[in-house]
Amino acid sequence: MSEMKHPVLEKKQIIKATIISILIGAVLLVVAVLPAEYGMDPTGAGELFGFSKLYVPEEAGETNLEAMATTFSTPLIKLEKAGSGPDVERPVEADNPAPTTQLNSREDETEVIVPAGKGIEFKINMLKYGKMKYEWTTSNGEILYFDFHGEVKQEKEVKEVYFESYTIANANNMVGTFLAPYEGKHGWFFRNTTNKDVVVNLRLKGQYDL
Repeated sequence: MSEMKHPVLEKKQIIKATIISILIGAVLLVVAVLPAEYGMDPTGAGELFGFSKLYVPEEAGETNLEAMATTFSTPLIKLEKAGSGPDVERPVEADNPAPTTQLNSREDETEVIVPAGKGIEFKINMLKYGKMKYEWTTSNGEILYFDFHGEVKQEKEVKEVYFESYTIANANNMVGTFLAPYEGKHGWFFRNTTNKDVVVNLRLKGQYDL
């Protein structure tokens, strides 16, 4: 039985293999690791191969963590928060017939700044059965408490205004369509519980007046 002979690498081959490994490691460092982990792309190859898209700056990471923390700290919303209290009667004007002609259609984009630790309202005027599409998003993904609601237009001034809540939630984005159930002011109350101002980017399209 013949004895098996194991191949023995020569010193030159070992050195060559080591150099090749070092070169491959250096290329991966420059092309993939630096762009993806540190946002550094000295050759431009990271952007070419898509590794630069994997980089997330520390500030952005902190913003996302803040948004997540706000999400987990928001209290549950109860049924009692929706609309006016039981002592506020629904005005007769809510049952007025719809007009034969609606407001002209328009389209708007605007920013609503919700101050730190405070609330603010943004409303539009609509006639009964007026239609609208809407979209709003917080600029950095911050979570806001909001009440999408409407107030009935009344002939006489009252101490407590009757309103109905259409949606109450905590979110950083909302999209939908809306059919006004009565003539009056309709819109959003935003509340910011963070210690920084939050910008809401709002888009509207439909039959309304600002």
